[in-house]
Amino acid sequence: MTLIAEDLLLLLLDDESGKPVADSTKLPRVLAGALVVELAMGGALRVTGSDEQIEKDHVLVAGDPPADVLLRRVFDLVATGSRPMKPQKLIEKSQKNLAKELAARLVARGVVTEQHDKVWGLFPRTTWPARDTAHEKVLRDALRSALVDGTTPEPHSAALISLISAIDLTHKVIEDADKKLLKQRAKQIAEGEWAGAAVRKAVADVNAAVMAAVMVPIVVSTTSS
Repeated sequence: MTLIAEDLLLLLLDDESGKPVADSTKLPRVLAGALVVELAMGGALRVTGSDEQIEKDHVLVAGDPPADVLLRRVFDLVATGSRPMKPQKLIEKSQKNLAKELAARLVARGVVTEQHDKVWGLFPRTTWPARDTAHEKVLRDALRSALVDGTTPEPHSAALISLISAIDLTHKVIEDADKKLLKQRAKQIAEGEWAGAAVRKAVADVNAAVMAAVMVPIVVSTTSS
């Protein structure tokens, strides 16, 4: 089983150009959010609620450490931290170089190739055009079934939809459908009953954290210009 973050990156890469459809602010943060969501879905992490003694909306260890190295790295940030972190801080600590590490896994699996060139002949750029689209087609078909046909998604697909919705790129993943309807359906799925209460809270908090993290650089750029 592939990581949610791996499948998310695959869906956010343009097949022909190999460029991400998400910008450099959104991409690493939503991928980090996907790791946190997967840890919550697996029972390794949880987000505190309002009925607990500890301050709400903080990430805590809830289970055993995962075997996967990327998931373990995020888990260890929580397990070894001096104090509990909110999802946004955990995402910020987890996002560096993550897209390249996940892309390397996709290359190793043979689903994309890695290409290097320079923008305007000056700035190095790495892209990941599609090589074998079979797995990607299965993913997109599952998302289309849920978003366009209205079927109930499996948890893995629901998590992908929720994360893609958080960065408002559902229309880039399912291109030939009504953007407004896709957005509405994605929001319904993100808020739906596809997981237990603890996981739904983690997903909601991660999505809110991703959206907040994406907005901070925009606000800073706007106020400084």
